[in-house]
Amino acid sequence: MEKKIVIVGAGYAGVLTAKKLAKKLKKYKEISITIIDKNPFHTMLTELHEVAANRVDEDSIKISLSKIFAGRKVNVKLDTVSSVDFGNKLIVGQNENYNYDYLVLAAGSKPTFFGVEGAEEFTFKLWSYEDAVVLRDHIHQTFRKAACEADLNEKKRLLTFHVIGAGFTGVEMAGELAEYVPILCEKYEIDRELVTICNVDILDRTVPILPEKLSNKVERRLKKMGVKMMLSTNVISIGKDFIEVKTGSNIKSETTGTVVWAAGIESADITCEAAKNLSSAGRGRIKVDSYLRTVDDKNVYVVGDNMFYIPEGEKEPVPQMVENCEHSAAACARNIVCELTGKGKMEEYKPSFHGVMVSVGGRYGVARVGLPKLMFNLPSFFAMLSKHFINIVYFIQVLGWNKVFSYLRHEFFTIRNERSFVGGHLSNRTPSFLLVFLRIWLGAVWLFEGIKKVTEGWLEAPKLTGFFGGANAWYNSILGIASDAATAATGAEVADAVTAATGAADAVTAATGAGAEAAAQVGTAIINFDLFGLVQAIFVSGKDLAHSSLNDFAFKLNIPIANSIIDAMIMPSDSMQVFMQAFIVIAEILIGLALIAGLFTTLSSAFSLVLQAMFVTTTGLYLGTFWMIFAGIAVLIGAGRTFGLDYYVMPFLKKKWKKIPCVRKMYIYHD
Repeated sequence: MEKKIVIVGAGYAGVLTAKKLAKKLKKYKEISITIIDKNPFHTMLTELHEVAANRVDEDSIKISLSKIFAGRKVNVKLDTVSSVDFGNKLIVGQNENYNYDYLVLAAGSKPTFFGVEGAEEFTFKLWSYEDAVVLRDHIHQTFRKAACEADLNEKKRLLTFHVIGAGFTGVEMAGELAEYVPILCEKYEIDRELVTICNVDILDRTVPILPEKLSNKVERRLKKMGVKMMLSTNVISIGKDFIEVKTGSNIKSETTGTVVWAAGIESADITCEAAKNLSSAGRGRIKVDSYLRTVDDKNVYVVGDNMFYIPEGEKEPVPQMVENCEHSAAACARNIVCELTGKGKMEEYKPSFHGVMVSVGGRYGVARVGLPKLMFNLPSFFAMLSKHFINIVYFIQVLGWNKVFSYLRHEFFTIRNERSFVGGHLSNRTPSFLLVFLRIWLGAVWLFEGIKKVTEGWLEAPKLTGFFGGANAWYNSILGIASDAATAATGAEVADAVTAATGAADAVTAATGAGAEAAAQVGTAIINFDLFGLVQAIFVSGKDLAHSSLNDFAFKLNIPIANSIIDAMIMPSDSMQVFMQAFIVIAEILIGLALIAGLFTTLSSAFSLVLQAMFVTTTGLYLGTFWMIFAGIAVLIGAGRTFGLDYYVMPFLKKKWKKIPCVRKMYIYHD
């Protein structure tokens, strides 16, 4: 008999619950999983302020549900749930009704207005994808309008922004706006002094979940960015162009052009409706037992923001934050699977939270992280680094490589105006067509090297003994002369080492780009560093330093383990040597042709770097050849899309690739 699990809400908790259930129950064909949401995408609510202040593109905060659940046994339904008939186990939606055996309420939250007159009508919210896009467009339109406004008082009113709430959302929105305003002022030729940003909250400090020391840091940072802090200030009413506030016994009305409401949340409409029939606490949070089932109905689970649960030994309910969504989703999925399959034992929910983090713009943040009984504060750089790391960990769970790549691109590689904690250093600015000549030249050099080796007989006779042995003898001769100078090694010993190197002229030439004449020179050892016998870094010159040119300096990483493998598996066999030589020759020719044509440029560049790494760790390279390493890195991404075949081939292959079921299921593609 079929068993039905229905999840209401595709927020953080809902999506993770569905994914975990699908993974655990994939072998049970009689069990169905359905997730219902009004949107066809999952929204990154913690990143809304970045879109609202135009730091990242709007597509960066939404993830398609069809992509998330591709190849998984999860039915995605686009619908708005209006009520739940718990007695008949029936979910009532606007489009259709849904029967369930187990229901998971994960509908998330919505803004709450605390009865403030005009708050819902005259403010911009920041709790959905649509909210962020609307607010972003409004900010732009406001500056456009203000730029053309002749009346100074009206211009100042238009450029006055009030952000209500100094919690996570309010502080992050105020910080992003303060960071964005100078950019808009320059674009629209508006004096920054005409813009006013106020952060208002009835509490006496920002982000009260943080220690007071960090709260003070946040407040100082906002003030430094030009934000007027109005703490211990109560909002009485809001109108179309004004806001009325009360500080102590003083009541005043201020003109404003924009009010952003970020003062608090309550459970979503469907959860509040369900709370009429289930035991609940403040703002529609439903009470659950230690297994995350409602205390009234054991077939109904609640996760994320909608749950009200006080863990054993704690005084406060679990916080409404993403980490609780992640933990509760895992616990809920595990317990439902246990009930359905009869396997394993249900586990009580014992969350262990690892801290909180808040960003103030794209370049500054504070964080308190660690273990429940061992928390510590992070400085700004590491606070921002931890934020991005945590986001990436979440994205790996939700959409794997696809979303991680997209996130890195939006947050670092296309960021503008240096709005990142690493500034604009990683942002791509160089037009890719400037790399065309470098790509073609690199390809031509590889093609030349490959053809040259063919003419030298690399496809016919073993060469690696001389190739490796000659180069090693050359390095050893230099290192031996440098280290034994004080003990006056015999001329015969030195001559033997140099002769060995000279006799392997072809090997040295191929490895370093110079001829036997350089190999026979008495050289200079500059670096000879051995790290615990695992790797040895060797940097030498074939001449004395005073007469050395760039092509006289050579570098090698000697790795004993790799050397032993080569000596044991390749060198004893002529046929194996010829096989490896053929591999190198063919690889060089194919890499050269591909780079010249701009075909599979990323793959070709990667193989180019692999070959260079092979040479560095076997024979070493002269510095005159190192340009090929840096060129390979430079053309690694996107250089074939300009005046190359990749311009036509890659979009076609990309389109076909992401249609493969296992590829979509594993998320090993990017849009």
